[in-house]
Amino acid sequence: MQPLVILNTVGLTSRLLPLAPRLNALALSRWSRPLSEVLPAVTCTAQASMLTGKLPNEHGIVGNGWLYRDTMDVRFWQQSNRLIQAEPVYATLGKHGLRAAKLFWWFNQGAAVHLAVTPKPHYGADGGKAFDVLSYPDEWATWMVQKLGKFPFPSFWGPKAGLPCTEWIARCAAESILDCDPPRDLTLVYLPHLDYEPQRVGPKHCDWKKIVGELDAACEPILDAAKKVGAAVWVVNEYTHVDVDQPIYINRLLREKGWLIARDGPFGEQLETFASRAFAVCDHQIAHIYVKNLANCAELRELIVVQTGVARVLVGAERAEIGLDHDRAGDLIVLANRNAWFAYPFWFDDAVAPDYARTVDIHRKPGYDPCELFFDPQLLWPMGRAVTKVMLKKLGLRTLVDVIPLDASLVKGSHGLAIDEPLDRPVFIGSGPIPDETGIMQAAIRDRILRHFELDD
Repeated sequence: MQPLVILNTVGLTSRLLPLAPRLNALALSRWSRPLSEVLPAVTCTAQASMLTGKLPNEHGIVGNGWLYRDTMDVRFWQQSNRLIQAEPVYATLGKHGLRAAKLFWWFNQGAAVHLAVTPKPHYGADGGKAFDVLSYPDEWATWMVQKLGKFPFPSFWGPKAGLPCTEWIARCAAESILDCDPPRDLTLVYLPHLDYEPQRVGPKHCDWKKIVGELDAACEPILDAAKKVGAAVWVVNEYTHVDVDQPIYINRLLREKGWLIARDGPFGEQLETFASRAFAVCDHQIAHIYVKNLANCAELRELIVVQTGVARVLVGAERAEIGLDHDRAGDLIVLANRNAWFAYPFWFDDAVAPDYARTVDIHRKPGYDPCELFFDPQLLWPMGRAVTKVMLKKLGLRTLVDVIPLDASLVKGSHGLAIDEPLDRPVFIGSGPIPDETGIMQAAIRDRILRHFELDD
């Protein structure tokens, strides 16, 4: 049985593929098709759909984060594999005695795989944080760090996000392919390089030749390793970025109209989920609105649908149109116009913004915050401030690395909606029989993996 390596090259499209000579050569030697995105077109939902063959109303991953209704906490970027409510393809393969490796794909903790590698800092009781990667088996990460050096965590997310993390993951993937005899049957590799600059400057202003070329070069060790062990290589993608020029502060609207409640305190205002009659969990170009009393949904729809930048509001059973009729999803789903996106801030005065707002804090913020990709331009020397604050933290002093801007207008690119133009959709490079379809659904990837291994469910 031929091993299979799947590269998740976030943001790569058919239009961009010619700028990646190695990956383009792979496509020309096999075949490629546009992928039709699941909604929301965001990392966690797209990955879950590709791995389970289901839409969010069945696998339960309704976004990168959602409201946990039992505790009324908003949590983003959780890693537990148990959150996926449908069987991932690697679990199906395991039932047939096939082995899988999962490198940096989401929901990796507790996944039924032979090897898992995922970013996971250590958190101290004093608020300290030490960057690291976690693996199963646990000694594998130790060996990999000794071989490649520490994972460059600041380049994975934050103002310094860029190429080094993708290069490290690619070298790690190559080692994982070569270190196992016989090779693992399925290797999943997440390469995020094309996710950063399009959000900062917008697709129209990206130096695509440069960044696509960098991604392509980073893939070389994986392609070489796959060739050595005789593995097929596929390429999948999650979404396509679009230019945006309008942040929608939907939580400020809800607060202004008396629906959202915030509590003042020593660390800035905090969202009060229990007291609020309604609030939004913002995730790129989609917002989930959770409502205390469902009888108020019609009134809320009328308030929101007329706001500038809002394209559609789906309520209750209407959410089934886009596969989001799930208890984890908002009671109302709000879709932005193509040029707009939803910003999470709920405060009116930046002087009382919560202390986490000016930091890179992906787990505490009640919404996705692309401002974390920027240093605050109002600071005199933000990089020096960041270095100083990190040094103070290492000395055991309590301080915040508060270098993130609060101005959402800095963000020039987003994603989350389906793309109409096939050339601008995520690209899928596959092998085997050439498909009849001119486009392939992301949720069809799972069945194609099973067919590669000549398996049924």
